[in-house]
Amino acid sequence: MQRSLARLGYWGGTADGTYGGLTEQAVLALQKQAGLDRDGVAGPRTLRAVAKGTRPTVGAGRTDRVEIDLERQLLYVVRDGSVQWAISTSTGSGETYESSYDGLAVAVTPPGTFAVGRVYDGSEVATLGTLYRPRYFNGGIAVHGAASVPGWPASHGCARVSDPAMDLIWSQDLMPVGSTVVVR
Repeated sequence: MQRSLARLGYWGGTADGTYGGLTEQAVLALQKQAGLDRDGVAGPRTLRAVAKGTRPTVGAGRTDRVEIDLERQLLYVVRDGSVQWAISTSTGSGETYESSYDGLAVAVTPPGTFAVGRVYDGSEVATLGTLYRPRYFNGGIAVHGAASVPGWPASHGCARVSDPAMDLIWSQDLMPVGSTVVVR
């Protein structure tokens, strides 16, 4: 299962034969892409999607970029016009929260085309929580690692990925300063 998901383009770490958290995140990404129930369990419908070869796809655009699909809750690493990896993400929940800067605010991840402006290699403590190895692309909005990456929008506006997925982004410099981030 792990090797099949990786061949299709769903990142789940190194295949180790254990159905752990990273495999669950890769299964969740496939389920999101295929329009299946988002539970992270490789049940019959999910196994059929794997057997069918359901691959992550994006539209035409800038060759190298990170693309965040708000509807599917997927982060795509695009290289040479093709998806290198699809990673499960959780973006802005749409709920109202108390902001120390603006009073009441709505948790949204705004669509648009942005550039990575600042990065922090460590755990950065912010007013809304701790961001693991953030790569900021829209003011205080970043792609960052988090302990919780549910199958639905749950953040204050950032795009959460698993801590190991964020380590991948750093180790391969997949979001260098100045690189393009498309949120749609």
